[in-house]
Amino acid sequence: MPSPFDNDDNNGGLVARSRAGDNAEPLTITEISARLKRAVEDQFGFVRLRGELSGVKRAASGHLYCALKDESAVIDGVMWRGNAQRLSFLPEDGIEVVASGKLTTYPGRSKYQIVIDSLEIAGEGALLALLEKTRKRLEAEGLFAPERKKALPYIPRVIGVVTSPTGAVIRDILHRLSDRFPSHVLVWPVLVQGQGSAEQVAAAVRGFSEIRPGGPVPRPDLVIVARGGGSIEDLWGFNEEVVVRAIADCTIPIISAVGHETDTTLADFAADRRAPTPTAAAEMAVPVRAELLASIEDLALRQKRAAPRPVSLGRERLQARVQRLPRPEALLQPQAQKLDDLSERLRRGLSDRAAQARGLLMADRARLSAPLLMSRVDRARDRLAAARLLPALVTKRSARETERFAALERLYLSLNPKAPLARGFVLVKDENGSLIRSKVAAAAQALLTIEFADGLLDAVPVVDGANAGTNGGTNGGAGAKPAQTARPAKRARKARPPETGGRQEDLFG
Repeated sequence: MPSPFDNDDNNGGLVARSRAGDNAEPLTITEISARLKRAVEDQFGFVRLRGELSGVKRAASGHLYCALKDESAVIDGVMWRGNAQRLSFLPEDGIEVVASGKLTTYPGRSKYQIVIDSLEIAGEGALLALLEKTRKRLEAEGLFAPERKKALPYIPRVIGVVTSPTGAVIRDILHRLSDRFPSHVLVWPVLVQGQGSAEQVAAAVRGFSEIRPGGPVPRPDLVIVARGGGSIEDLWGFNEEVVVRAIADCTIPIISAVGHETDTTLADFAADRRAPTPTAAAEMAVPVRAELLASIEDLALRQKRAAPRPVSLGRERLQARVQRLPRPEALLQPQAQKLDDLSERLRRGLSDRAAQARGLLMADRARLSAPLLMSRVDRARDRLAAARLLPALVTKRSARETERFAALERLYLSLNPKAPLARGFVLVKDENGSLIRSKVAAAAQALLTIEFADGLLDAVPVVDGANAGTNGGTNGGAGAKPAQTARPAKRARKARPPETGGRQEDLFG
């Protein structure tokens, strides 16, 4: 039985077989790529191209990679390190250039490209010129004004993210938020490049802004517009006017994280904050939860330490003030000294006044005798009898005089200088009968009279060391006899009251 694979007319066989007379052997991918490479290089061994630079990148090896484009086509280009080092300018995106080199293919990606030998500036790139024109127009409208910028919330509860749901950007953001401060994230999926991407991004921003608080979908406290890096064509959607106006009109604070750190779009100018990368946007959005907890614990510890601090400070101030206060003894010493001085003055004053009153009383002693008083009473009684007075007036006057007399008698008894002699006190007088009140005055007298309760005694004052010095000058200090301190009075002297002129002096001066 013949095999179905032996049929030459069967073109749908499972196994490829060579046919008789067929000289077209199948080529490998490498062979066809090599033939295409030779054909392209033979046909376009030297070309000059005019276009805008886009996606310029300098590799670590020193090679320069870029793309040349015009209104409807793009071609990749590469410039090897030797030629790139001889460039007289720094290639940047948007610069219109003229590139000279040869066309070749890159079999690894089935793409053709130009190997640039020289690169010259042809003029300002049309795309960047359009971008700059749009930026100036929107800036003139005030869409980029600093006063329009809103402050970011410190700890947003809900974060809205406008990005592609399938790219690495959303995973980086979620991972960074989870590490720093887990939050509720709402993702609005959009296209981030290509046709219709600008309209979707603008609609997402406006949609987040129109969410009302308290609805079924929580309103975000912060919105992140994010996209990964790329060429200016890839990021062009974020330069569209519709996106810029949507970001500027949004009532929620927005962080723009489009491209890498060197990429700048008009969305960055309109946003409230620009982040160099999407990961950096997540770091701007939330603080580090662990650091917040550590700060709270530190504040609690500081509060615990600061609570008793005012008490200790008050105690220190009180102790400092107490140390500066004078001691109670120092405050009372002047007053105590003044009190002692006044007490001494009072004592001396009373003594002097008593002595004066005693002298006056002794002078008027004869006038206070009973016969004299009775005589005065009789004369007063006669005058009273002769006068026609009311009995009440007489009685009242008599009682008042009686009380006054009794007071005088009591005063006489209390001021009687002789009364203390009965208790052992003595009166020291000079030769004239005057009282001696100090040791110095007594030492100056040649003869003193000491009055006791039972009589007088004459005495000679002896100064300490006086006789001893005299004897020492005569006898050389040997055999000196002690001086006699007192000698018996030769005669008793009777105290004579001073002359008063026949009237009684006022006992109180």
